Amino acid sequence: MKDPLNLPLFSSYEFDSRFYDELFAKRDDIRGIYKTLFELFGTYSVSEFNRLNIQAKDSFFNSGITFQVYGENEVNEKIFPFDLFPRIIDHEEWETIETGVLQRSKALNLFLWDVYHDQKIIKQGIVPKSLIDSSVNFLPEMINFDPPEGVYNHISGTDLIKHSDGQYYVLEDNIRCPSGVSYVIGNRGAVKHALFGVFNQYKTHTVVNYGSKLLETMQSVKPTGVDNPVCVILTPGVYNSAYYEHCFLAKQMGILLVEGRDLFVENDFVYMKTIYGIEKVDVIYRRVDDLYIDPLVFKADSLLGVPGLFSVYLKGNVALVNAPGTGVADDKAIYTYMPEIIKYYLDEDPILNNVHTYHCSRKNELNYVLENIDKLVVKPVDESGGYGISIGNKLTKDEIEKVKENIKKDPRKYIAQPIMSLSTHPTYIDDNESFESRHVDLRTFTLLGKDINFVLKGGLTRVALKKGNLVVNSSQGGGSKDTWVLKK
Repeated sequence: MKDPLNLPLFSSYEFDSRFYDELFAKRDDIRGIYKTLFELFGTYSVSEFNRLNIQAKDSFFNSGITFQVYGENEVNEKIFPFDLFPRIIDHEEWETIETGVLQRSKALNLFLWDVYHDQKIIKQGIVPKSLIDSSVNFLPEMINFDPPEGVYNHISGTDLIKHSDGQYYVLEDNIRCPSGVSYVIGNRGAVKHALFGVFNQYKTHTVVNYGSKLLETMQSVKPTGVDNPVCVILTPGVYNSAYYEHCFLAKQMGILLVEGRDLFVENDFVYMKTIYGIEKVDVIYRRVDDLYIDPLVFKADSLLGVPGLFSVYLKGNVALVNAPGTGVADDKAIYTYMPEIIKYYLDEDPILNNVHTYHCSRKNELNYVLENIDKLVVKPVDESGGYGISIGNKLTKDEIEKVKENIKKDPRKYIAQPIMSLSTHPTYIDDNESFESRHVDLRTFTLLGKDINFVLKGGLTRVALKKGNLVVNSSQGGGSKDTWVLKK
């Protein structure tokens, strides 16, 4: 093969040996798993690929695949940025990922049960009580409550990176309302539409079975005595950043998408108003945060929830997915204890390693963070979507001082991690009409239910579209690409 970087579509590609390049093992050496794909892409002229790229974007537009971005003075709805060059993961590598994220989800579920019941892990001094008591996501109202089938985190989103050593590391666990799975399925549809001949060259696991598995999971945790549960998705409404996903999943599962105003409580049951009359609801996949689900118990001014819903839940007459209070294990401070949590509940060593993490509530670690902010990524423990992150080597001296001030005011609120070398992947840059290397991560999706342990064979590969950027979240200007998990 001639120099691959001389091909028209790759004329702007810069191989950087500091990072794990998922396409190139060396500057002129394509990794085996990508050779067929690269050769097929190499047959496209720039004009031909531009046409395909436009077609893919049009398919996203026509399908309404969007997300909301909130600015200081306005809300913008954007087409989700999507790249046609897929990420490929072989079956052996995927097996490690799948068993690793399932291990974490099971351990977190056991941790949540313990935290809301006997608190053995706290009494034995493995996780500090102060960490639980100070968590804004700990719900005392859930103490001694047994969720249906003992499941709290029915849906988990685990964020992974591939480091320069070629190993996967977990960045964080998302078990409140992890989003993004609709884009996984949308990406697959766009690739198959635009590059059908290319896609057929690989034997790839499907991702379109997620909706049926999610519905099965919801039905498996139905209230006692219910044979054919009525399931719904509860959305905050059209102005939520993930509203497209709420609509998409409801359609995939063949269930109704409702807002709080569509539901009401009567005689300790939840009912739904429909054009056909009143119908009892048994399982609610709620995409509304804990404090907004019931104004009679939590935020009294919430217009998003259902008055009396939490009382019905505690009586066992409706199931909520995910369970309220799961956010205490979503806390990035708890993440620092995941190796101990896995060992304690499963008597296993972690299959996937954490990124080394400093929690600023520990005095010696706080001092290290304050002295080395220019070498660290600082994150709030209770934020998502990439908000509040500070990357030390991108900050000015004044910005570093501001971060220090924020940490000193509330050390419990912050963790810090080394600036990791996220792997890079070829990404088409419209302005240059060429592929360039961009940093990527991977969000996997795990489902837990009665007799259900399912990991979607594929995930959301998120791309930092700005050159050199390490923040991949869509809310921070990131995009995504299809993820192909190969069959044996």
